[in-house]
Amino acid sequence: MRWRGGYLDLSLAASGVVLNVLMAASSWGGPSAPPWAAAVLALLGGLPLALLRRWPGPTALVLAVLLAVYDQLGASTVDAVQILLPVAVGVLARLRGWRWTAPAAVLACVATALNLADPGIAFTRGAWFYTVGIVAVPVIIGRYLRGAALRRPSEDDAPLLDLLMAGGGLALAVLGSWPNWDSGVLPVWGVGLMVVLSGLALGVVRRLPGAVLLLESLLVVVADQYFGEVGTTLQILLFVALGVFATRASWGWVVAGYLLTCAVAVITIVDGDTEVTAWRALALTAMVAAPVAIGGYVRARQDAARHAAELAAARNRADRLAERERIARDVHDIVAHHVGAMVLRASAALYAGADGPAKEALDDIRATGHGVLTDLRGLLDVLRDPGRDDIPSADPGDVVQDAVARMTAAGLRVELDIAPETERAPLVVRASAARIVQEGLTNVLKHAGPGTEARVKVGIAGGELAVEIRNGPGAAAPGELPSTGQGINGMRERAGALGGRLTAGPAEDGGWRLAAALPVRTETTERCRP
Repeated sequence: MRWRGGYLDLSLAASGVVLNVLMAASSWGGPSAPPWAAAVLALLGGLPLALLRRWPGPTALVLAVLLAVYDQLGASTVDAVQILLPVAVGVLARLRGWRWTAPAAVLACVATALNLADPGIAFTRGAWFYTVGIVAVPVIIGRYLRGAALRRPSEDDAPLLDLLMAGGGLALAVLGSWPNWDSGVLPVWGVGLMVVLSGLALGVVRRLPGAVLLLESLLVVVADQYFGEVGTTLQILLFVALGVFATRASWGWVVAGYLLTCAVAVITIVDGDTEVTAWRALALTAMVAAPVAIGGYVRARQDAARHAAELAAARNRADRLAERERIARDVHDIVAHHVGAMVLRASAALYAGADGPAKEALDDIRATGHGVLTDLRGLLDVLRDPGRDDIPSADPGDVVQDAVARMTAAGLRVELDIAPETERAPLVVRASAARIVQEGLTNVLKHAGPGTEARVKVGIAGGELAVEIRNGPGAAAPGELPSTGQGINGMRERAGALGGRLTAGPAEDGGWRLAAALPVRTETTERCRP
């Protein structure tokens, strides 16, 4: 990560120097300054960007001072520093609070006003608007991005970011080109419409990066041919679109976008009087490569963050599975110990010669205990190996019949009514219904006691598997059978897991009614779906 950070700092510095060189190309080696002096001014204007991420406040202050000094010297790179200063103030607003941002923004406005003011010419309202707007827009965008980073929203769920990109692009396009709207062959309103379209296109660049890159390229070429200096401002928006394109597209398409942008830059910068040299060609390709490098860095950071999130989620799932296995093992040991002791005592009583109803009860206890131990071992095996396919499961119909038989043996008078069409319901729905019936009858025995009449009805109605358990008033004494008090909650959670519902409460005849409705899609329902 440190190397990637240094790579981004070097890319920022290189792009700043290249921008200064391009801005000074028209007067490079002219009478105002020798070439070595112009090279020094270009380096001083671009190299501060290498410190922008770590020390944005001092960087913005240095650029503001350089803008004022370059304006007094009449340096040809003053326009490049004027472009870089709002960028630095926007980054400062993103990384620091108002204690640094407010003084730097005021100083940037003052330096911009000095750059725009000409001796003997009044400072008009339009100049004031440009002076404040070119600094205020990046500050607003930076403050929004700072708040968004603190809240950590999902990138795809940030429509306000698209709105701010559209507003920032519109402000940059209008503020940077409006003095030249009347320099072309077309009317001012046509130039303004094209500039507004170019700025607003950045609002959808995250969603349609390729389409926006093509649109910005076309607008830059048209502006260069018909509107003069307007194309230079729109070229900055083209570089922004290329940077976003580099974060979204594959590297093959990124290379194609890079070559397209280089071709557009050549059309915009090179004219009939421009001397084409190897140095200028290298500077132009480096300038276009800067947004690609920055976009690649952002893409690498996003991929690293996504990979770290996936790794953390996988580690969390593994920890949960390990904890579930530990809990399952503990439950198995505890329950197996007590159930095993129960089975042994029942077997000993049978061996001692128990007969009659006692022998039947002891046989049932022993068989139930063996079944519980077998089920526990099977569930523990599943939890130890979540990938296995042979998950042991009992037939829901057998579970219901077994529950009715056991409750009848315990003294309940159970009437069972299961509609034949319930067999068309999915297995998971029928299994949940069977467990609800099992738990519901157990609750009847616990709270109403032996001798109670219970009626179980299972059927399909309205696309749902309906389960109803009714019982009349019983005569069980409070506390006669142990109860955890979690039976209703467990059944309600089981129904809720399938998107169903469960209700339980007193019935009209003084007994108790439990009703569950589980959504079900039968084969007939599937065929009738449009």
